[in-house]
Amino acid sequence: MTSDEALGLFRQTGALLEGHFLLRSGLHSRQFFQCALALQRMPIVEKFGAALAARVADLGVETVVAPAMGGLVIGQEVARQLGCRFIFAEKEEGRLVLRRGFTLRPGERCLVVEDVVTKGGRALETIEIVKGLGGVVTGVAMLVNRSDGTLDLGAPLFELIRLNVETFAPENLPSDLAATPAIKPGSK
Repeated sequence: MTSDEALGLFRQTGALLEGHFLLRSGLHSRQFFQCALALQRMPIVEKFGAALAARVADLGVETVVAPAMGGLVIGQEVARQLGCRFIFAEKEEGRLVLRRGFTLRPGERCLVVEDVVTKGGRALETIEIVKGLGGVVTGVAMLVNRSDGTLDLGAPLFELIRLNVETFAPENLPSDLAATPAIKPGSK
């Protein structure tokens, strides 16, 4: 799957939104990827999962680890496509943790999977969990890399879509965004 094909699926499902958005990172943007709208359709999930799995097939992944909520659907599908285990990190007292009896053994080869990454906060938290339990992060796979191309998570990055989407600090909004209330359609 090419980046243009993946972007086409986001547009087709109405998952690429235009307006004034407040991102989880605290930045503002004119575009927002509401992945849940695309990922509610299982044939699309399967296509995205197969494309990401193909990009990471040579990593020897034993376990896919995804941060909840965004990475759950695509992370599980990538794991299914790779034929490996899937676990997820979820919030507890404001921080991501592994719960529900999930564990990693020392040296376990893990792939972190996320839906959209701008600054990589949730992916970094998940990487730290894996490393803290002795696992090895072989890469970070995502549907959309919205960073400016300088994103460094300390592991190889694999994405379906890489866009240099304009983002703005709250104190540096262009006049068109400053005149429009921001909405926060993503997870908290």
